[in-house]
Amino acid sequence: MSLDREWRNFLINENLDEKGIFTYIQGLQEIISNLKPKTVSEKRRIQLATQHLREVRKYARRMLNENLDLHEKLNLLEESKGDE
Repeated sequence: MSLDREWRNFLINENLDEKGIFTYIQGLQEIISNLKPKTVSEKRRIQLATQHLREVRKYARRMLNENLDLHEKLNLLEESKGDE
């Protein structure tokens, strides 16, 4: 199966529902894992892309955790403002 065909199918089958960043990361990871390098340089590029995806996932987790912390702080501030 070609990458273009897989990508087209991915785009066509996407719903308009809101997707999380981890869904997109997983989709990219699956596409990269299905690539078959023919040269050493292609193999290195795929390894680099895989490493970049790991970094993106790590930063996305950090952002998600920070976002949740900020939401909790906001809720506390709103509750304390309502008590006054």
